[in-house]
Amino acid sequence: MDHLPEAARLRHAIVRLNRRLRHERGDGALSPTQLSVLGHLHRNGPSTPGEIATAERQRPQSLTRVFAELEADGLILRSPSTTDRRQSVLSLTEEARRALARDMAERDAWLAGALTLLGPTEQGVLRLAADIMERLADADVPREGD
Repeated sequence: MDHLPEAARLRHAIVRLNRRLRHERGDGALSPTQLSVLGHLHRNGPSTPGEIATAERQRPQSLTRVFAELEADGLILRSPSTTDRRQSVLSLTEEARRALARDMAERDAWLAGALTLLGPTEQGVLRLAADIMERLADADVPREGD
């Protein structure tokens, strides 16, 4: 069964909603890359720059500036690794936790308002879709040619 048209439509809808959610963030909000790094640390705890880069599908060198900005802004702490003194470990500060909470709250507030435009059945469908999208995000599907 060919699911490419359905996949393309779903991808398009997700991208549009993601753009809208980014737009609803307040002035002076963190950049998408900064949010990505802070989100990784929030979900996974203290991590090395290499671990973050691998998880975010980036090269560590391309995130060096972002790490420095976050550290200068007091959002991450850099400490030496206990297992390898050549490595550093990055962790969130309380200010970062508050910044992440503010960022999520802004987007959640817009989305909550938008959900009021939908009927109860549509809202129920979206609750179910959220569960399904979480499962899709965790799916281990081989790429073509692998």
